[in-house]
Amino acid sequence: MMYSSRRKPVLYFREERSRFLSSKCTIYKLFGLCMVLVLVSLLWLQLSCSGEMSASVHQQPPCQSASQVSGTDNPSWGPHKLAVIVPFRERFEELLVFVPFMHAFLKKKKIRHKILIVNQLDHYRFNRASLINVGFLESGNDTDYLAMHDVDLLPLNDALDYGFPEDGPFHVASPELHPLYHYKTYVGGILLLTKKHYHMCNGMSNRFWGWGREDDEFYRRLGKAKLQLFRPSGITTGYKTFLHIHDPAWRKRDQKRIAAQKQEQFKVDPEGGLTNLRYQAESRQELSISGAPCTVINIKLECDESETPWCQLV
Repeated sequence: MMYSSRRKPVLYFREERSRFLSSKCTIYKLFGLCMVLVLVSLLWLQLSCSGEMSASVHQQPPCQSASQVSGTDNPSWGPHKLAVIVPFRERFEELLVFVPFMHAFLKKKKIRHKILIVNQLDHYRFNRASLINVGFLESGNDTDYLAMHDVDLLPLNDALDYGFPEDGPFHVASPELHPLYHYKTYVGGILLLTKKHYHMCNGMSNRFWGWGREDDEFYRRLGKAKLQLFRPSGITTGYKTFLHIHDPAWRKRDQKRIAAQKQEQFKVDPEGGLTNLRYQAESRQELSISGAPCTVINIKLECDESETPWCQLV
């Protein structure tokens, strides 16, 4: 009978039991020693790789590299950085146009910026003002001014100023230039404010569920905070200064006024704003649309139906 050199027959256990046990212990010791050496080698290798990666991170932070590539945060463009806050719900075809367009527009003007899409996920009616309040709170400490910016309004004139509005709120989409709204107290569409000035106003009122009127109430807040409103000058393109890409036949606005909302819509909200905003941030996603970076903040607003029962669409 033939036996493999690696496998001993049972009868040898009886004849050379003590010697075999001794050699067996020696084999286990050698095996254990080899395993210790392997583990030490692996640990050394991992520590070496971690050290190299750490050194690499300190030499060139990934976030800085990404922002420089995208051209949104070049320090040589100045000390200020803009948070473009876009209140949003289910208007994806407009978003696909807006983000690449605005990124290219601001990059051309050398405006440091980041685009924040505040996406309303809950089942309440759309609340533009509350979404802007959320965008302000979620914009981070790396920005010092904001643009309240409609997703369907694109600036076509390079002379429009998106710089830091140090002297007071700057209404880019002024009544003389906006393609649709021309009354003197209009401050919607695109409005720039420093974060300090926005905080002085306590943000916007959260009582405006559905479309419209929140801008008119905010105009009164600017006056109450004694902030002077500025608008563009020297722009000769008139109502062709902006491209309005909203299709009213496809995207009908929620203009219903329910119950007491008809009377409440013209009142000033003396206490509401940043101080009584209630929401949940569900997730935050960094996206790139045609090479243009943006951040989507998915949120759910909360509604006190005893205060604003019209947040529900009946």
